[in-house]
Amino acid sequence: MATGHAAAPAEAAWPRRVEPEVLDDLPADDPRARRSRRDLRVIHRFMGTRGILVRALRRIEEATGRPRRVLEVGCGDGTLLLGVARTLGWRDVELTLLDRQPAVEPQTLAAYAVLGWRARTVVADVFDAASDAMRGVHDVSVASLFLHHFEGATLERLCAALAASAPAFVAYEPRRSRFALLGSRLVVFLGANAVTRADAVLSVRAGFTRHELSLAWQAAAGSAWELDEGAAGPFGHRFCARRARG
Repeated sequence: MATGHAAAPAEAAWPRRVEPEVLDDLPADDPRARRSRRDLRVIHRFMGTRGILVRALRRIEEATGRPRRVLEVGCGDGTLLLGVARTLGWRDVELTLLDRQPAVEPQTLAAYAVLGWRARTVVADVFDAASDAMRGVHDVSVASLFLHHFEGATLERLCAALAASAPAFVAYEPRRSRFALLGSRLVVFLGANAVTRADAVLSVRAGFTRHELSLAWQAAAGSAWELDEGAAGPFGHRFCARRARG
């Protein structure tokens, strides 16, 4: 994993604005929520999220060995990481899928089992689960389109919990830029429903740029981490943290 930060694009960014997203408050079995989760699968394919996460996890594997215990926070329906698992080809992995909504289907857990991943779900708020699911028994923790829901002291509190949960962390978040904002308004052409169309814009406004996540992580977890942060494609923002050896 590279140490330091990738150069930020030249375009200016406006201050983060975190607002509640519609999907977050819909019951998991609400038809609008089900449709929005399908929309997100399409958006992830369009944004290349799977490949970005695979490359980040490969770098962790090269640096520290193959992770055997994985935690995903804000997992949604669990299918994004399932695609990552298929590409990685790892076996004998214990996976914890954490989300406050029970959106992971039994067939998704069965698909993990076929790959040699023993997956369990934990339905809880990420902070309520800190004493159990986020206890430091994992090799790597993962988040996708999740950190942008938090700001200020709450974001730092989350970073501290993630730093305690595993010696490595990988995140993929919305990029806060004019171009990404334009892209968020065009998801209608991907067939997105009203929930997804509204949330896409809110996600970009709450997204990250430059070294914002690195600063929050260092404030929460200290300086004994190797950090890598920067643009990931035209719309995304990556953040990786690995506890420094020694």
